[in-house]
Amino acid sequence: MEAATVLDADVAVIGAGAAGLSLAHRLSGHDSGARTPSVLLVDAPPGPLRPGPRTWCFWESGRGRFDAAVRSQWRHLRVRPPAGPAIRGDIAPLRYKMIRSDDFESLVSRDLARSPNVRRLEATVDTVEEGADGVRVQITSPGDHQRALRARWVFDSRPLGSIPAARTTLLQHFHGWFVRTARPAFDCGTAELMDFRTVQPADGLSFGYVLPTGPREALVEYTEFSPQVLTASGYESALRRYTEEILSLGELEIIATETGLIPMTDAPMPRRVGAAVFRIGAAGGATRPSTGYTFAGLQRQTSAVAAALRQGRRPVPPAGHSLRARTMDAVLLRALGSGRVDGPDLFCRLFARVPSARLLRFLDGHTSLFEDLAVGRHAPVGPMLRSAVELPVLPRRPSPDPFA
Repeated sequence: MEAATVLDADVAVIGAGAAGLSLAHRLSGHDSGARTPSVLLVDAPPGPLRPGPRTWCFWESGRGRFDAAVRSQWRHLRVRPPAGPAIRGDIAPLRYKMIRSDDFESLVSRDLARSPNVRRLEATVDTVEEGADGVRVQITSPGDHQRALRARWVFDSRPLGSIPAARTTLLQHFHGWFVRTARPAFDCGTAELMDFRTVQPADGLSFGYVLPTGPREALVEYTEFSPQVLTASGYESALRRYTEEILSLGELEIIATETGLIPMTDAPMPRRVGAAVFRIGAAGGATRPSTGYTFAGLQRQTSAVAAALRQGRRPVPPAGHSLRARTMDAVLLRALGSGRVDGPDLFCRLFARVPSARLLRFLDGHTSLFEDLAVGRHAPVGPMLRSAVELPVLPRRPSPDPFA
């Protein structure tokens, strides 16, 4: 009876968010001259463990693997200081791309449905245990049916239950409206990346974020980098003020909403939690600490894992970002978290003085040491040096529950 209740595969992927779906997609189908591992993708059933629709943004040049799911893309970005003229940058040959999670899932699901080597299961994962015969994943399917999966390798993309101990942790938290206005109100060729004309909080910084999808349609968000989240009414009030008093959108219809929370932390994110159990995605350090962007980092991570599996190598997920990038981010987070650096002034200075495409490559970790130094010289030297000097002696402390 035991053999009949166990499902075997080379690879088990836990979680069908961006990271889990991306890895399953890269492992689906045959690749000439390479191995074709069998894959079980375990997705949480509808309910509290499955997040609602989200928006993922990233930048790349040319066509991308998931372009069929891209809702909109822009060649120009704009940053607005608290006062004075806006800073507009041409990021060619890059494009800033927006993907909605439901579009991404639909695209990947169609491909996985045709894949001979990927099987999807809807279940809650109860335990993950390693043994002499591989990794055993105990699951509960809808209807309280318990089964076990046995895999050679397990990749867990579920969110961490808490933020690991860190020297600095800020929270990037936001609330957004998908709106339709009564009159044309948006520049469809330009994404508003950071609009600092919002009221700045006592700790941290805030900005508006506008992604136009048509002359009368856009995603409009209010975002903060700060130690604590707001109440629901606090986000609503900030968004109402931004759309009415700053953007002057006039009459509008709210089509949909989204809310998010991204830890911006220098906490180490262990990617290996066992001999054959790994974390991927945000839980595996794919998020860039200084920006909160995750999609590009997890694509690099899952691409490397899939290549290793197909080539028969040990598939340890690589770091989402280089040690140099993570070190620079730790310094920036400390400078922002300590209040030594004025966030709006810093970001506006960088976008005003560094070519936009180069700055985006810097934020994605695709620049050389010389280019990094060239970007860094536009930051306030004194506060950044002080933050860098004190980092090695700062203790790592558990981060408080952001919802407490």
